[in-house]
Amino acid sequence: MARRTSLTNTRFISELNMTSIMDLTFLLLLTFMITFPNIEQGIAVRLPKGKTTTLEHQDSLAITLNANAELFLDNAAITEEALANALKTKVADNPEITVLVRADETLAYGKVVNVLRLMHEAQITRMAIVTDPGK
Repeated sequence: MARRTSLTNTRFISELNMTSIMDLTFLLLLTFMITFPNIEQGIAVRLPKGKTTTLEHQDSLAITLNANAELFLDNAAITEEALANALKTKVADNPEITVLVRADETLAYGKVVNVLRLMHEAQITRMAIVTDPGK
């Protein structure tokens, strides 16, 4: 039995199929566009509404209290004792550091005052309470 196709007539395909690569790229782009705004804020906090002015974020820390009264320093969970030590260390390094306090609007007032007391004991002179400017 003889072979019907010749090996010398085969042609190499040197093209790359771009359709699947473009589909994958578009899918990844959509995924990042949808998820990035949710990741950007970090800890979910419903801020109280209020009129504010903008602050320059030259050298700042963010202290966050969520609705469960969990304490975070720059998106990392922390205890009150560790927060007090961290604040004293940061003030020793830079006395002009600004601390931004983000607290959930449903949180008890005493919890926020406790954080403010820790800031006062660390001798922080620049602080701001972050609010939602509303619509």
